[in-house]
Amino acid sequence: MAVFWHRLWVSAKLLVVALLFLLLIAPEWPPFQDERYRLNSIVGLRQFDFAVWLSQALWQKGETAVAASHTYLDEDSRRELVLEYLDLVSQRRQLERALARLYTDPATAASQQDGATLAAEISWLKAEIANRQPLAEAVVQEQVAAILLEEEFQILGKPWPPVQMQITPLPAILIVSPRDRIERLYGIPLVHGLTAAEQEALEAGVLAELDYAALVVPIGGLGIFPAMILETANINFLADVVAHEWAHHWLTLRPLGIRYAASPAMYTINETVASIFGREVGPRVVARYYPDLLPPPTTPATAAEPLQPPSFDFRAEMFITRTEVDNLLADGRIEEAEAYMERRRRFFVANGYQIRKLNQAYFAFYGMYADTVGAAGEDPIGPTVVALREASPTLRAFMQQMGGITSLEDLQRLAE
Repeated sequence: MAVFWHRLWVSAKLLVVALLFLLLIAPEWPPFQDERYRLNSIVGLRQFDFAVWLSQALWQKGETAVAASHTYLDEDSRRELVLEYLDLVSQRRQLERALARLYTDPATAASQQDGATLAAEISWLKAEIANRQPLAEAVVQEQVAAILLEEEFQILGKPWPPVQMQITPLPAILIVSPRDRIERLYGIPLVHGLTAAEQEALEAGVLAELDYAALVVPIGGLGIFPAMILETANINFLADVVAHEWAHHWLTLRPLGIRYAASPAMYTINETVASIFGREVGPRVVARYYPDLLPPPTTPATAAEPLQPPSFDFRAEMFITRTEVDNLLADGRIEEAEAYMERRRRFFVANGYQIRKLNQAYFAFYGMYADTVGAAGEDPIGPTVVALREASPTLRAFMQQMGGITSLEDLQRLAE
């Protein structure tokens, strides 16, 4: 009984922090209006229920905190615990692909016994993954926290906000943009697992009902508290995304995060800052705890060995696409811009990039992550934020500087 009440107490404390974050981001939620009502009618019951997810996540976090089994392990054992968990995820994915091939590839001699064997192995792996996941999450949380402490993101010797995340099936996001310009008007979380046909129906409904471009996009993480993190077998991706979402938690307590949805520029500044943060902290986590899994650094070409451009440069081609789309829309040539995007989509598909739909909503979403050349086009926000990071003596100083931003004009003044 004492364990139950302790677990309840820990969960309640986490709930208080989660509610604090929800209250702080409440100004981001669009006001009730006829347009939003019509949009909600299109989405219907496919909207993601955060209340149910949050109650389950916080209870599990409380359970893990009470058990605290990982605190008794040495560093090598913690590392192995995480790597074994990631390996199980990788094994399950391989078997799921094999099972799919068994019933879809005519060249594969499928039998009922083969399928049953694979299904049983997948079922065992799922149970084992679920059993190990809470401890693996706790270890990764503490590893990220250790790097944050080194960067002085702490109050009374602890990272604040606490590093809390859960690996979980993520909602997709329905992004809505006007057709005559690229701007994120709405981002509505949807239930996990919608089929391509269901996604197409939602997007077509938004176009027919509101004359807006829409796109259902997958995400790698979501900055609710605890952060929602996409399941992965890649420690580099995991460390990056956990740090990225923690950056959103940290910013939520400051003007930049509070005004996340105040304008398209604020969306972009927030996401670009979090991307820079994740790309710095994530590799440091891997270098500290999983050094053999850190990707090799890129070496500059010598004069004798000039750097050869890739056969297909996705980012460069996407930059060209976005720039031309912006020009066409600025001239009011909406249909021409949309026809051009479809031609470019087929070009990307022909070069191995399976883009289901390329429209204004695509750029409204992917253009927010502007720390690298690509879908943001010639938007100066990304280069400006990157330049400010390069000019900052520490990551903490950079985040402090960015956290106080309330508008695009603030960013421009910082860059002067």
